[in-house]
Amino acid sequence: MRIAIIGASGFVGSHLLTEALQRDHYVTAIVRHPEKITTHHPHLIVKTCDIMDTDALVPLLADNDAVLSAYNPGWTNPNIYDDFLKGSKSIQEATKKAGVKRLLTIGGAGSLYVAPDTQLIDTPQFPAEWKPGALAARDYLNILKEEKDIEWTFLSPAIEMHAGTSGKRTGRYRTGKDEPVFDANGACRISAEDLAVALIDELENKQFPKQRFTVAY
Repeated sequence: MRIAIIGASGFVGSHLLTEALQRDHYVTAIVRHPEKITTHHPHLIVKTCDIMDTDALVPLLADNDAVLSAYNPGWTNPNIYDDFLKGSKSIQEATKKAGVKRLLTIGGAGSLYVAPDTQLIDTPQFPAEWKPGALAARDYLNILKEEKDIEWTFLSPAIEMHAGTSGKRTGRYRTGKDEPVFDANGACRISAEDLAVALIDELENKQFPKQRFTVAY
């Protein structure tokens, strides 16, 4: 497929890029700092864009089969709530204007239900420093649920996620929908590498159209 990956140099986006290229997809990597992309591949094109500029983003997304968004304005960004929503809505609008029919986006685990009427973000133990970003991801999921024109999918990671020396690609995971997936020891975790596997699997297999899903070991 021809896909655009937004945030392709980031914590999760870099693994999405690797996974997509390993499966021979044609990738347009859209980043603010192209020097961070050190991968060289005949199927890779790197483009620079401020995703807040919807009109500038449209031609970069055109002619792709899907847009994959790993956009995150940064957990230390004091304006993370507003920037996350503004950027995510810009990506959504640009996807529609570009005529691309599928949008797969990575959100947060905070909106997963840990009890019938309680989301993880609303529990006392949820870290205060993560709350603005998690609130933005939850609110954006609600916006996506109203989207009629494109086939969207929202992937919530496990509660714990690691990469590099703390994580690895196993190619194995279990899926859920609106509740965390726990293992026999009560842990809910995934590596960033396997989160990327799960999203590229969804790209190829279309198991969760217009739905949220989650993954963990």
